[in-house]
Amino acid sequence: MPIQFDGVIQEHKAVRQSCGLFDISHMGVITLRGEQAKEALQNLVPSDLFRIGAGQACYTVLTNEKGGIIDDLIVYDNGFNQENVQELHLVINAATAQKDIEWITDHSRKYKADVVDKKGNGVLLALQGPGSELKLEAVIKKNLKELPSFGHQTFITDHCGEVMISRTGYTGEDGFELLMGEEEGKHFWDLCQASEVQLCGLAARDILRLEAGMHLYGNDITEETTPFEAGLGWLVHLEMPKDFIGRKCLEEQAEGTIQQKLICIKMDERAIPRRGYNIQDSNGNVVGEVTSGGWSPTLEAGIAFACVNQRESKCGTRLSVDIRGQQIPCKVVKRPFVRGHRF
Repeated sequence: MPIQFDGVIQEHKAVRQSCGLFDISHMGVITLRGEQAKEALQNLVPSDLFRIGAGQACYTVLTNEKGGIIDDLIVYDNGFNQENVQELHLVINAATAQKDIEWITDHSRKYKADVVDKKGNGVLLALQGPGSELKLEAVIKKNLKELPSFGHQTFITDHCGEVMISRTGYTGEDGFELLMGEEEGKHFWDLCQASEVQLCGLAARDILRLEAGMHLYGNDITEETTPFEAGLGWLVHLEMPKDFIGRKCLEEQAEGTIQQKLICIKMDERAIPRRGYNIQDSNGNVVGEVTSGGWSPTLEAGIAFACVNQRESKCGTRLSVDIRGQQIPCKVVKRPFVRGHRF
């Protein structure tokens, strides 16, 4: 996917006001298939996968023995196939795809479950924005009004063949992600372009996800970050009886305190906080650093995720960002920065 097509501001505006189309085929898509597919994956994530059924999806994380985040992902429960075998589709980050596949494969050997490549030569596209439902319905000639948030369904279409469509995204807006064959994907792209859908690149996607308070793996969350430190404690379902890798460490964190926390900051002045910039308290002490940041066209302000000492993480706390030797004031704010038009 290009950095941009017609400019970041124009692409960002299209997604916030109508809809925009992204090619996200760089993402990894794998299938965990077998009699114990869900049991195998449950051993690797802290979220209760048995809360979702066929046609539903959930956001979760893979955790290591220390509770650190190996990757964040979306799990799609595909129910049972024609051979009566359970299938789960996983959409994982491109940079961690091989690591994820090896981790899942290694830890699934004791279960009746196999990891297979779902995407193959297919493409993954995302149509995002408050106008995405009407636009997608017009292109594929299907009714999507009953498809709930984090729901998914496979459709047979006249012009794009078989398409798996989920009501998911990485922008904070209502939207859809579509998995289909390569040629069908090209045709869908052309149909959208012909109907004047704004094509969008990586830069717009990054600022949209930042405004929505969505993490970027490798920056905001890593193997050294636990869900509780990342503000993702809601993904950890310690009430479920099933064990999972990292459970003991996460139980200890849940009962005790954490030393660091990921926060959202908004700049007071017209300045952009970038990854690696130091965060200072009112006494000039370094208390953390920016993990990812940028300019918010919606708020007309610089915004960022930052990892800081727990004591500096309360909303309303006044801090500053060291930008090329200047201390630019900022404030800790609630996540998300911008609340989109969610379904």
